[in-house]
Amino acid sequence: MAEKVEVKELEDVVVRFSGDSGDGMQLAGNIFSTVSATVGNGISTFPDYPADIRAPQGSLTGVSGYQVHIGEGKVYTPGDKCDVLVAMNAAALKTQYQYAKPQACIIIDTDSFGPVDLKKADFHSDDYLGEMGIDPDRVVACPITRMVKECLADESMPPKAVLKCRNMFALGLVCWLFNRDLTLVANFLKEKFAKKPGVAEANIKVVNAGYHYGANTHASVPSTYRIETKHKQPGRYMDITGNKATAYGLIAAAERAGLKLYLGSYPITPATDILHELAKHKSLGVITVQSEDEISACSSAVGASFAGALAVTSTSGPGICLKSEAINLAVIDELPLVVIDVQRGGPSTGLPTKSEQTDLLQVLYGRNGESPMPVIAATSPTDCFDAAYMAAKIALEHLTPVVLLTDAFIANGSSAWRLPDIKKMPPIHPHYVTPEQKYKYTPYQRDPKNQVRYWAIPGQEGYTHILGGLEKDGETGAISTEPENHNKMDHLRFQKVADIEVPDLEVEGDKDDADLLIVGFGSTYGHLYSAMTELRKKGYKVALAQFKYVNPLPKNTAEVLLKYRKVVVAEQNLGQLAALLRIRINDFVPFQYNQVKGQPFVVSELVKGFEKIIVTPEEQMTGPTFETRVLQ
Repeated sequence: MAEKVEVKELEDVVVRFSGDSGDGMQLAGNIFSTVSATVGNGISTFPDYPADIRAPQGSLTGVSGYQVHIGEGKVYTPGDKCDVLVAMNAAALKTQYQYAKPQACIIIDTDSFGPVDLKKADFHSDDYLGEMGIDPDRVVACPITRMVKECLADESMPPKAVLKCRNMFALGLVCWLFNRDLTLVANFLKEKFAKKPGVAEANIKVVNAGYHYGANTHASVPSTYRIETKHKQPGRYMDITGNKATAYGLIAAAERAGLKLYLGSYPITPATDILHELAKHKSLGVITVQSEDEISACSSAVGASFAGALAVTSTSGPGICLKSEAINLAVIDELPLVVIDVQRGGPSTGLPTKSEQTDLLQVLYGRNGESPMPVIAATSPTDCFDAAYMAAKIALEHLTPVVLLTDAFIANGSSAWRLPDIKKMPPIHPHYVTPEQKYKYTPYQRDPKNQVRYWAIPGQEGYTHILGGLEKDGETGAISTEPENHNKMDHLRFQKVADIEVPDLEVEGDKDDADLLIVGFGSTYGHLYSAMTELRKKGYKVALAQFKYVNPLPKNTAEVLLKYRKVVVAEQNLGQLAALLRIRINDFVPFQYNQVKGQPFVVSELVKGFEKIIVTPEEQMTGPTFETRVLQ
């Protein structure tokens, strides 16, 4: 064994923690990512939960993973494959090794590789490394369970509580491997277990034991690693998930608009954390209601909007189906409402803990009648803050419900977030009634500049009015079934949304002379940007246009998309954005890259598919139907 382990400096590294769903892998990964963000590293995380509520211990279906990519600069994806894999049991090794690089370091708990464990994981012999073709020299085989028991032998803790600390031993090993400061880990644990100081101290003790195990044995690795942040932007940073960022964005919007924030919600994976986070902030005037079902949750938010609050309802795809009638009430009443859809795998119950982009056409068209609504798609965990803020701004200033699309990948994933100065955020001016309208007000009087109706809050003298689900006369506000009036109101509601000003579509990369333009929307930004970067390194001219505002589309959309000879629309569905763009833009016929695996894109696969489009003559790839333009 070497006397001293060499310390190598890396640009970036990917670590994946995996084990049973009760092994605390999400916590270990979260602590490691938070510590990394604290020292200024760029991070991107991907929690990969099992769909089972509680699968049998040691089973293949019960493995929970948490992947974190840390780098010296900005990090765009959680990484295709990991450099370090922590596998807390045999099932974790069996299912997660596919996500490891060929040269990856693998840390295992040898105490969880007994005959019963191997049988549950479908191994056929005791030589589990040989069965999987893993080089033993790359494996840090540590009796983690036994060492944790010895470490906490003097503590008066029940056996089950002791075993729950195993994740901290693995975390300590990883912290040693990457020269992380254990003081930061200890501070995190003390804060998390502030009401249970004994639990905090036990976990800190085990983290230190794991760290010192690596330091004292050199843990079978030739070197440890350091990732220094070379380009630091001054400011306060935190590791934030997309759901938490969404909650903070809504709070900031309510503060800026001078309104109370109301959330009517019903628990649903993976959106529930927005409800949990907002419920913590009553001191900021936030009101949260957990309703009995999705319909009542949305209906209560419509009522709160009528009463003058910044009203929000949060859900996932199945909940959007159920809320549609109440959302449509907000459309015809032209009330401000933010509808958050944290997309997950479908159809039906589908894949509750997995991620897709399959609700786009549902939120655009999944309601009866002509029912136009703005749609914004957040591009990263940190962008969820800005997207939520802008969704609220549009809703309040244009008196319309607005859909904010996120998904399980960015909602549960996290990034290093620089706390913004709220005073520098764009102002929000709700479109209230004017003093001149007093005693002359009817609910569908409109601002001639943008066709937005005026918002009167109940209780204001001189602004008495009625709203409801039946069509109203545009002049008097009385119920009307007059054909010409209905035609007029449908056109007004449509045009009001179509005229909302949104930022132009930006093009990155070789925007002037690209051989291929990559197009995506929402959460795929990091993967598509990384694919563009890799292709440019190969010498190809490639550009990227990522949609954040999907309805209305940016005014320059047609100009941008028709500029390039070859365009590929890449999305995690079977072609919904591509279909929308084909409808909206004459003569736009893109290639399509579609996957619905419930997992993020793999950058190397994107590069391979896009390279094929660049180097192959178009006539060899396409036929008379759009299906021939879908990459297989």
